[in-house]
Amino acid sequence: MKHWIAGIAVAISAVVSSIGFGQAQDFPTREIKVVCGFPAGGGADIMCRYFAKQLQAISGKTFIVENQPGAAGNLAHGYVARQRPDGYVIYPVGGSTLAASLSLFKKPQADPLKDFDYLGSLFKQAWFITVDAKSPYKTLPELTAALKQKGSKASFATSTTIGNVMGEMYKQIAGLDAVQVQYKTMGDSLNDLLGGNIDYMVADAPYLIGQMKAGRLRPLAIGSGERMKSVPDVPTMTEGGVPGIDLLTWWVVAVPKGTPQPVKDKLSGWINEMVRMKETEEFFAATGSDTFVLTPKQIDTYLRDEIKNWADYIKRARIEPM
Repeated sequence: MKHWIAGIAVAISAVVSSIGFGQAQDFPTREIKVVCGFPAGGGADIMCRYFAKQLQAISGKTFIVENQPGAAGNLAHGYVARQRPDGYVIYPVGGSTLAASLSLFKKPQADPLKDFDYLGSLFKQAWFITVDAKSPYKTLPELTAALKQKGSKASFATSTTIGNVMGEMYKQIAGLDAVQVQYKTMGDSLNDLLGGNIDYMVADAPYLIGQMKAGRLRPLAIGSGERMKSVPDVPTMTEGGVPGIDLLTWWVVAVPKGTPQPVKDKLSGWINEMVRMKETEEFFAATGSDTFVLTPKQIDTYLRDEIKNWADYIKRARIEPM
């Protein structure tokens, strides 16, 4: 009897394995959605569209970007988590954004440790305190001194989770009374910054680099603990007299939990090939990003640490869950 049961178990295992192998061989038979949790035109959208283009070139398959903006990425987290785990929806997303969501929202739409599998990591990038390129402020100490003079009449723009936290931490550490103004997109905040309606903005690297090249923005400080290789001339907040800020965006590619391993292996192979490309390295550098490679197991460990870190950052910034 035991031998008969064991034989059945082996047969079932073989059938399941062959199905998984068959799925990987045939996959994909239709287009793959690359979900972006932020609006078109912003830094996240720039990165997602690059990934879709390169993955399509590498695989010979169709990848399309689908923007699912709202609630600082929280809506997209839930949207992806609810999709069928078959590999036809992939989610390039900030691991930091996922980690922060558990402390930022009273009702997070997804649990980053329970609702996703991870295919690999992509890059890390910092955030910047930036002003209009025509602004009289050339350094962070100059801006800080001016903001203290303006008191509660000073204001700054954010449009993302990390921007909100970094802006509030700057306020708390520097002793500022500046009012935070939240925008749907960085493009909207740029218009008000250039129009003189706000004093500074917190911007991500891809958006900032493009606006720097266009002569519209001037970065005064970077929010990482040390200078980034991609933008070595921009000093850290600590160098600018505001210590204790070390916020980085680090991106991973997620899929819904339970996606078959053979399918994940095929997707991971394409992603790893993309990350190793010279063109990708140059693209990361041009968008203020540094390549950051972690295995799925390392991502899990890093993510657990980041969940604790972001809980502390949000507490220090005195941000109440939404």
